[in-house]
Amino acid sequence: MEMLPYGLLAALVGLAGGMVLGLAARLGDFCTLGALESAVYGKDQQRMRLWGIVLGVAILGTQFGALAGWIDLGSTFYHAIMWNPLGSVLGGLVFGYGMAMAGNCGFGALVRFGGGDLRSLVVVVVMGIFGFVALSGPLAPLRQMLFPQPDATGPQGIVHDVGLLTGLPASLIIVAIGFGCLFWALSYAPLRHAPRNLFWGVAAGLAVVWCFAGTTWVSETSLGAIGVEGPSFTAPVGRTLIFLMTSTAGGITFSVGAVVGVMAGSLIGSMIRGLFRWEACEDPRELGRQVGGAVLMGIGGVVAMGCSVGQGVTAFAALAWSGPVTLMAVVAGALFGLRQLISGYQPD
Repeated sequence: MEMLPYGLLAALVGLAGGMVLGLAARLGDFCTLGALESAVYGKDQQRMRLWGIVLGVAILGTQFGALAGWIDLGSTFYHAIMWNPLGSVLGGLVFGYGMAMAGNCGFGALVRFGGGDLRSLVVVVVMGIFGFVALSGPLAPLRQMLFPQPDATGPQGIVHDVGLLTGLPASLIIVAIGFGCLFWALSYAPLRHAPRNLFWGVAAGLAVVWCFAGTTWVSETSLGAIGVEGPSFTAPVGRTLIFLMTSTAGGITFSVGAVVGVMAGSLIGSMIRGLFRWEACEDPRELGRQVGGAVLMGIGGVVAMGCSVGQGVTAFAALAWSGPVTLMAVVAGALFGLRQLISGYQPD
């Protein structure tokens, strides 16, 4: 393995983790927008409570992996860059609203495209392009001026700050948060009686741990040439598009592997469940709404430094403050958008 290029090694780590996440979405119903729709409008919290399983496993695995020296969380941008609360809140709100308009987050669009939905291909491409418009394109100077991202001047994050405030040891804080998520999830009886969903929730959480641990190993082996990363699907989609168009210039990375892995896992899962079928948009107005939502997701995801998975799961697993704050903002923006789509703000 050490004879392979470091970028390819990182991509293989991302490919494996992405495939598990894609399978979890197809076989275990792991989805951001679908969880909100089911809980709020379907009165079924099973998919939403599944997030507690994913988060609990990801937090416990990531944090104790870090304490054991297997994961270098300090090298992730969640801890290396000073947290900007305004970016998390506004970026999360914009991303969440765009997610409702598009009918999917970036991760969900990759999953649906893997199942044959060509509408989601449009969402993925537009989101990736506008993510880079905000990251390093025409909107980059404005983003940097409004939402600066200076390097952190010292330790930060939930474990560090709560430890300073309360004097509690890091392990106790980690256990309280991780098992709190698991308890919240398992307190819902229908989820306890859904072993398939539970299995894939655990698998999705472990996929995040795998990505952190795998990229830490590659980073140490490459003497820092490769960064420590976890799954995220806004800017990484743009990086994948750049690689597909200019592979000799950009090179293969963890992001490319993760994006391809999600689509491959979704394809396999769709085939297993017999759900694969080609779909296209028949209503131009619907496609226009989805394109507009993809634009907002691309910009909002870059401002928030991650999507519903990149911040809501990966940064949460790293116990960076941006994780839960951005996730709450994404949920608020999505609920606002869903209400607009479903009820149009008309009185009941």
